[in-house]
Amino acid sequence: MSKFRLLALVAALGGAFLAPAYSQDTLQRAPEAATGYQEKAGWPASKYMVAAANPLAVDAGYQMLKKGGTAIDAAIATQMVLTLAEPQSSGIGGGAFLVYYDGKKVQAFDGRETAPSKADEHLFQRPDGKPMSRTEGIVGGRSTGAPGVLRMLELAHKQHGKLPWKTLFQPAIDLAANGFAVSERLHRLLALDPYIRKDPDARAYFYDAAGQPWPVGHILKNPKLASTLREIADGGADAFYNGHIARDIDAKVHAHPTNPGLLTAQDIASYRPKVREPVCSDYRVWTVCGMPPPSSGGIAVAQMLGMFETRNMKALAPVNGVPGVDAVHVFSEVGRLAYADRDRYAADTDFVPLPGRGIPSLLDKTYLAQRAALVGAKSMGVAPAGHPPGMDVAWGTDNSIEAHSTSHMSVVDQYGAGLAMTTTVEDAFGSRQMVDGFILNNQLTDFSFDSRDANGPIANRVEAGKRPRSAMSPTVVFDKKTGKLVLTVGSPGGPAIINYVAKVLVGTLDWGLNVQQAISLPNFGSRNGPTELEVGRFPAAEIEALKARGHAIRITEQNSGLHGIERIDVHGVPLWYGGADPRREGIAKGD
Repeated sequence: MSKFRLLALVAALGGAFLAPAYSQDTLQRAPEAATGYQEKAGWPASKYMVAAANPLAVDAGYQMLKKGGTAIDAAIATQMVLTLAEPQSSGIGGGAFLVYYDGKKVQAFDGRETAPSKADEHLFQRPDGKPMSRTEGIVGGRSTGAPGVLRMLELAHKQHGKLPWKTLFQPAIDLAANGFAVSERLHRLLALDPYIRKDPDARAYFYDAAGQPWPVGHILKNPKLASTLREIADGGADAFYNGHIARDIDAKVHAHPTNPGLLTAQDIASYRPKVREPVCSDYRVWTVCGMPPPSSGGIAVAQMLGMFETRNMKALAPVNGVPGVDAVHVFSEVGRLAYADRDRYAADTDFVPLPGRGIPSLLDKTYLAQRAALVGAKSMGVAPAGHPPGMDVAWGTDNSIEAHSTSHMSVVDQYGAGLAMTTTVEDAFGSRQMVDGFILNNQLTDFSFDSRDANGPIANRVEAGKRPRSAMSPTVVFDKKTGKLVLTVGSPGGPAIINYVAKVLVGTLDWGLNVQQAISLPNFGSRNGPTELEVGRFPAAEIEALKARGHAIRITEQNSGLHGIERIDVHGVPLWYGGADPRREGIAKGD
């Protein structure tokens, strides 16, 4: 089908697929700061599509789809360019979660980083046993775990790729060697960050001789990354995990002048990705599948949906593009309940068990109905953790420092497959260390800095070889009756990811919005603390009404980076429709 025909079909609905217009007022700092808000109308396609956070990365994935590649092929090409063009958020020095549907079954690929073999629960504690500050923990070698994204993508490619591994790296190699234009977002984040410039390699690459970040539009070349990617393209992931790159990471981590780390080349060589059983649950007429532990996202999103199912959410649909008082109240209270369970129970289940029968206990319909019944007319402020059926463990409450610097891509291919992949180096520019042309993660700060409290040991405490808990929530949705893939979505945003993804699911599945409209809705919700509202997006009268219901309000950037693709029908013609967050610079592209 021609692009003209696609656009004509969308236009025939009288603008129904155009996102509503909003304004954004004063911006506040966040771990990965906001860099503006630009309305996006969404993108249609009939055969395949990729949606991601940077246009150069999207084009790389699109070229692989155009060559006959699979969704996995496109994701690999997209990730390699994100390593170059969006280094603050993700890259080969980090990790990722991937939920993949091959047209028949759903798999959950775990590429989360692991703690060094010499790490223990005191990693982020001072000699007196008190936890370090955020900055003490993040900046330097201490926070870096064994990167997982390359091993995970290689495993997925061996199972589901069509194009040669080497082909998938060429767009990123070309851009790294020939240069790419510095975006406004990258420029601003470099200007704001006080730590990345202290690393000699990063300073020499990102800043000019006067110490100023390269201006917007400057053609930035990364020959070191081009060389690194050539080695991996030729030698597979082994070139990263078993060669000089692993030794270079080891040396960098140990040589940090104030905060050296424990990660060794042997830790990197020992890394193995895992294929896990996805968290799938029914929601009304759909089946929703997400990521299991060590991600908390799949369980928490499913819990929220299970509690929403006890309500008439359709009656709470937004008016003029803004969720009303009742919608924000119910959404935030349900979020409090889900986050309370998350903070008590979620961790790497290879090390610590979930309560009762595990995931089935946490998603038990009777249990969730009981939890939902706690939502009253007034805000509960802070919700208690629940007691799932069969509970036989008791954990302390987590206090990890999760940051917002992550990226998400959604891809569908011409073969009936689709994926949601959320990828990260954790904080903006990770541990603020650069080696061989890429940024190293600070993923270990996703562990709890405290290791125990009055309730017992904390499930998400540091342990050797353990994967830190995450809120990343790559999600795919199916029509329960037909089994067809209808939506793939996810977001960066630290612990707020769960709320961002749940917002899009409610927006599309309950409120009848298209994926772009749902993404563009104001962000809101609670992580079992204040009710957080996106700055400049809610009327003053609504804020006061929420306060009257007992909500402690926090106005923040709520800087999501949602990307999604949904299946739609226009006059009986099935299409893919892609959405990208107006808060970032991403797009969707397909044929």
